[in-house]
Amino acid sequence: MSVLLMRLAGPMQSWGTRSRFTNRDTGLEPSRSGVIGLLCAALGHARAAPLDEFGALLMGVRVDRPGRLMRDYHTAQNVRRADPTKGVQETVLSERYYLADADFLVGLEGKEPFLQRLEAALRRPVWALFLGRKAFVPSLPIFEGVEQGNLLEVLEQHPWRKRHKHEPAPDGYLHGMVEIAEYGAGDPVSDIPLSFVSRERRFAVRHVGHHRFRVRRIEDPDGEVWDVS
Repeated sequence: MSVLLMRLAGPMQSWGTRSRFTNRDTGLEPSRSGVIGLLCAALGHARAAPLDEFGALLMGVRVDRPGRLMRDYHTAQNVRRADPTKGVQETVLSERYYLADADFLVGLEGKEPFLQRLEAALRRPVWALFLGRKAFVPSLPIFEGVEQGNLLEVLEQHPWRKRHKHEPAPDGYLHGMVEIAEYGAGDPVSDIPLSFVSRERRFAVRHVGHHRFRVRRIEDPDGEVWDVS
């Protein structure tokens, strides 16, 4: 099998799976629905486009930097109601959570031709790419290449990158989440998108397990890579 690697790093990102109305949550790692939505934007897929081709992919996340969980308190005035006959609502209060300064390495395991197509789209996206919300733009190129091997091996072998020369390296291991193919094992998460159409948004359940990735290689800002295992 092959693995497409994506680096999701930015000043702010949000990966909500339970958001309702005025409370907008975020998970502590990228969600499958958010990552597939990002790839659909790169490909130029319409909201009504079928998502069947993404179903065979296995997803894993390595948390290179967890970031900080932050909350914004919003006050919006003159908000239009869903029912236009009811006019506008004078004031709407909302809480929006996001991750500040987080950095994730995401791997998608699947068949190489499809992954190569996704990588090409990430290099030349049809629509703008963002990290969960339109205002949250990536600070680094998202594409990291397609590598041969299984998901766990590729995520573990990919070098951890220093932001600057004096940044300390992780202490041995990095936390991560990996999909479990066996149904019923691990923790259930309802974030497999079945439809992105606004009035028909539906999600299926996948199961994920916690994983510790050993830091085997480190890359400094000049591009030099060395083994630490």
